[in-house]
Amino acid sequence: MLIEAFRLALLTVLRNKLRSFLTVLGIVIGVASVIAMVTVGQGSTAQVQSDVAALGSNLLMIRPGSAQRGPGGGANDAPPLTAQDAAVLPEQLSSVVAAAGASAKTQTVVFGEVNRIVQITGTDNNYFGIRGRTLATGRLFNESELRAGSTVCVIGTSTAKALFGAGDPVGSDIRIGKITCQVVGFLAERSASSFGQDDNDTVVMPLRAFQRRISGKADVQTIYLTVRDGVSTDTATTEIQTLMRERRKLAGDDADNFNVFDMKQISSMLTGITGVLTGLLSAVAAISLIVGGIGIMNIMLVSVTERTREIGIRMAVGATERQVLLQFLVEAIVLSLIGGILGICVGLLLGLVGSYALNISFLPDWRIIGASFVFSAVVGVVFGFFPARRAARLDPIEALRHQ
Repeated sequence: MLIEAFRLALLTVLRNKLRSFLTVLGIVIGVASVIAMVTVGQGSTAQVQSDVAALGSNLLMIRPGSAQRGPGGGANDAPPLTAQDAAVLPEQLSSVVAAAGASAKTQTVVFGEVNRIVQITGTDNNYFGIRGRTLATGRLFNESELRAGSTVCVIGTSTAKALFGAGDPVGSDIRIGKITCQVVGFLAERSASSFGQDDNDTVVMPLRAFQRRISGKADVQTIYLTVRDGVSTDTATTEIQTLMRERRKLAGDDADNFNVFDMKQISSMLTGITGVLTGLLSAVAAISLIVGGIGIMNIMLVSVTERTREIGIRMAVGATERQVLLQFLVEAIVLSLIGGILGICVGLLLGLVGSYALNISFLPDWRIIGASFVFSAVVGVVFGFFPARRAARLDPIEALRHQ
């Protein structure tokens, strides 16, 4: 009997194709929106985690400014960091393996007739190890170049391809702003980018050269640190805060005028934010499922009115109330399931397009897809029950008289 009910339901749906499509459109939009939002949200979360992993799981960063004002909030009214701060940290703290002071500024880099706007970073050789960067060819800076502030540089793959094409950049001279800089090293390509910024589009030069020729300042914007294996980043952060407060001569009641950022905490915070936003957007999208269910109920009520005489004939030849109820309930469920299947297909397509547009991984959540399909069936049961019950309770005599 159930199979026959499904067959009749499909015939009814196919007999009224346009009306059936418009009826299930709300379900399609609801399911597609939820799946697309969750897929893009999953990809965004994975991208954040990948970006943080690329920076290093035991990486800490110090920046000037009060904690209440955010990562760069208090930099203008707080004493700057210095290269000496970076040198002292691994010397006095056993929890810190290495530290590197760094400053960055965007400049136009020119080679021949080609120019490109690139972020220039001034730092020392510790920076490469802390950030997990290795050389493809060439070398890092030697001690005399670091001390003298020589205008030499190491460049990333994106910068090299833009300026030199397929040629070897090592040994060539490029112009950074108004200064000439010799390329001594070429960084190996990194697959992940850091928070939307291409890590391969970079030029790194000795800190003193950067300070003298580009920034004109003796301070550093950021200190990068690597925590020793087996040491908690929380423990290292506490030790760093204590030492930095001493160096910056802060009294016991004074608030920190610097920030220590733990990449694990930043990852957790950003992941939480993307999760909340995905949940909120999905909840808004799910409202379309309710609207779609109301649409199904409305059309089924219209269908009962249109087919009153048919219902009377079926009941006159022996159909029971249960059979009539089942027939109309199955029709509502079939409409919902068709909407669910179409919604899943459209949602996956939208998720794929969104992931491609945002340059993130395509990570559909099959649990959400399954839940959306089941929920669409539940919508059919809930919103199809009232019209089906109304059809089943029709008086056969009155139904037969209906024109």
